[in-house]
Amino acid sequence: MTTGDEGHIKSTAKVPPIGLLPHAIRIGTIPIMADDSTKPGAIRRLRRSQLPLNALRAFEAAARHLSFKKAADELAVTPAAVSQQIRSLEDYLGIQLFRRTSRALILTERAQDSLEALHQGFDLIEDACSMLQSPVDDNILKVSVSPSFAAKWLIPRLERYYEEHADVVVKISASNELTDFSKEDTDLAIRYGPGHYPGLYVEELMREEVFPVCSPKLITGENAVKMPQDMALLTLIHDDSSLDDESNPTWPMWLKAAGVKVGDGQRALHFNQTALAIEAAIAGRGVALAKRTLAETDLKQGRLVRPFSESHPVDFAYYMVCPDQKKNLIKVTSFMDWLRYEACQSWAWEI
Repeated sequence: MTTGDEGHIKSTAKVPPIGLLPHAIRIGTIPIMADDSTKPGAIRRLRRSQLPLNALRAFEAAARHLSFKKAADELAVTPAAVSQQIRSLEDYLGIQLFRRTSRALILTERAQDSLEALHQGFDLIEDACSMLQSPVDDNILKVSVSPSFAAKWLIPRLERYYEEHADVVVKISASNELTDFSKEDTDLAIRYGPGHYPGLYVEELMREEVFPVCSPKLITGENAVKMPQDMALLTLIHDDSSLDDESNPTWPMWLKAAGVKVGDGQRALHFNQTALAIEAAIAGRGVALAKRTLAETDLKQGRLVRPFSESHPVDFAYYMVCPDQKKNLIKVTSFMDWLRYEACQSWAWEI
C-alpha cells in the first residue's frame, strides 16, 4: 500500500479476475458463498442474503413442537419437506440439530441454546410485518379503556390533550375485556389489574385506594352520617366490579374493620360498574366504597364528599399497555406522556 497526496491509503493489491472471485456453492437446498470462513475452526457470520429463512422457519417450528408432523401442519407442507429442510440446515451449519429416536425428537444442546434467539427473531419479523400493514403515519389514535375509567377520569381531562394535539383524533373503545392486539386495531390500552400482560409493553400509570363517599346532603340534617356506626341506617352501595381484586375491601370487610355491626336486613344496591355506583352515591341513594381515581372529579366539584378519612390502598393499579412496535409511534408516545402528566397532577391533589 502507498500513501496518496491527501493522506489517503491507496491499495496496490491486484484485483483478481472475475472468474477467480469467490463463487456460490450449494449444499442441499441452501446456497452458500465460499470464502475464508469455511476453513476449519473459523466462525462464519452469515450475510443477510445468505440466511436460509425457510430452513430456519422449519427448524423453529419443529423445535417448538418437537415434531416434524406438527411443524408440517403449521407450515402447510409435508413432514418430508420439513425433514429435508432440517437436513439441509444441518449440512449448512455443520452441526446436528436433533437426535432422532424411535419415540421422540430431541434437541441437541447447541440447538436448544439457539432456540430463544430464533424465537425472538421471528417475533420481530412478525412485528415488522404488522407495522408495514398498519397505517402508522395516520393521526387516529385508538385507545381501549374500561367504561368507568373513560367516563370518570379520561373524558373529563381529554380537552386538555386536544389543546396541545389538535391534529390527533382519539377514538375511545370502552370495554372491560382485555384487548387482543393481534386481532384488534388498537394502539394503546389502559387497564386496571395486577399488571401481568405477557408479550406487551406495560407501564404503571397510577396506584389506587378505596374509601367511602356519599352525597353532601347525607352529612347534614337530623340523620347526618357523622361516624361509622351511622352506616347501619343507610343503604350500602356495592361496586361488584372490584371482586377480582382480593385486596379491595368489600362493605362487610370495611364495616368489620370499623367495628360496625349490621343486621341481615341492611339495605344494599349492587352495580357491576364503578361509575354507576358513584352516580348512585351522587344521587343520594346511599354510601359507596369508591376508587379514589374514579371519584376524584366528583369530589373536586362537590358532588361527593368523604364522610370519613379512612382509606384502603389496593394491589391493583392502572397500566398503560401496548405492543412493543407501537410504543414508539409519535401519536402513542405523546398520549402516554400526557397520561403520565395527568396522573401526577391527579395524585398531587389532596382529597
